[in-house]
Amino acid sequence: MALTFQGGVHINGYKNARKNPIEILPAPKFVYIPLSQHIGAHAEPMVAAGDTVDKGQMIAANFRAGLSCPVHASVSGKVVSVERRMLQTGVQTDFIIIENDFADRFHVSVKPFGKRITETSPGEIIEVVKNAGIAGLGGAAFPTYEKIRSARDKVTTLIINCAECEPYLTANHRLVLEHPEAVVNGMKILLKTLGLKVGYIAIEDNKLNAADAVTDITQKNKMVEIKVLKTKYPQGDERQLIYALTGKELPYGKLPIDYGCVVFNVETCAAIYNALIFGMPLIERIVTVDGDCVTNPKNLRVPIGAPASALIEYCGLEKEPKKIIDGGPMTGVAVFDIDAPVTKKTTAILAFSEKQIHTKVSQCIRCGKCVSSCPMKLSPAYLAMFAKKENFEMCEKYSVSSCVECGCCAYVCPARVPIVQYIRTAKGRIEEKRRRNEGDYD
Repeated sequence: MALTFQGGVHINGYKNARKNPIEILPAPKFVYIPLSQHIGAHAEPMVAAGDTVDKGQMIAANFRAGLSCPVHASVSGKVVSVERRMLQTGVQTDFIIIENDFADRFHVSVKPFGKRITETSPGEIIEVVKNAGIAGLGGAAFPTYEKIRSARDKVTTLIINCAECEPYLTANHRLVLEHPEAVVNGMKILLKTLGLKVGYIAIEDNKLNAADAVTDITQKNKMVEIKVLKTKYPQGDERQLIYALTGKELPYGKLPIDYGCVVFNVETCAAIYNALIFGMPLIERIVTVDGDCVTNPKNLRVPIGAPASALIEYCGLEKEPKKIIDGGPMTGVAVFDIDAPVTKKTTAILAFSEKQIHTKVSQCIRCGKCVSSCPMKLSPAYLAMFAKKENFEMCEKYSVSSCVECGCCAYVCPARVPIVQYIRTAKGRIEEKRRRNEGDYD
């Protein structure tokens, strides 16, 4: 019987690219690499305009910060400039712009670790992961080295997430189908580092061929167990995933490690494997390109910093898009610049026509659908109402911070009330007030 959680919604998957093998996007003439692609302090440039860089070379880092992630060149070539630009989230950060020389020349630092995993200490593994610049590739982009470090000696359950429950997204599915050994070996490295003997790979029941691919290479291996999940959104959210697999319900303010669990995305596992075995830092990722405007939906292996326009051009457009989204349709952000770069957070680039965008909003009719669909057992309609009236004290009283912004409420709302946008605004204003009270602002 497939495992699941309470609440959530059943959504048409639109998994149009699921049968298409991963293709390699030809590296563009220029890459635009932001120095803030992760949770934590911005990386600081280590190169300047005019410098020649090699593929895989560390070009920015901030090792003085308590939490940060280094950044590497995704192509070889010449640094055109280091300049201030805005990310899709509205955050200002430095960008390193590199003109590709198409020599595909790797830096001398890109080489295998050189020791057997069984002879490598957890500290050494964490250091390799840190220097490789790996951040959570499920979209959160939390620095992976710190996640591993904080989980050591505190967790008993390792979960590898291949739920991939958002509509359109199929990159994780294709990765497990085509490279199950990278995912499984990355998981074994994590088990070694965390001091655990068994881990779980969680896969929704609409991608059982991925479960079969893992089973084929782990039949005699007792370290890996497959857990099949019911296809439902947001099954891939780590709190819902933990509940489905362990029955543990995480209250607000608690982290998975507080309940003995830690969750990693399958592509993060593959990146850890590539870093340890081949010495490859995180310079590319798999991105789903889809939407009703896209001629040929695909999963592409893309250099970090490649402009979204290059991905869309490669897949083709059959009509002019009204909106382009970086990420999934439920949790992604609208792209205001078609040349915005792919980052470590980019799971998809989706192009939608006006027909697919619901903009007409009416009054809430108190139907309660948002309440029954909320996996966090909140009252989204009330949160939206209080946020709209800027009554942030009531938002806090109704536990607005517990919202995971999955978008189930907005999806089922017959009035098309932008509930998640109201909630995000409220959370932002509450956080701003907190920081002012604590003196974080000048």
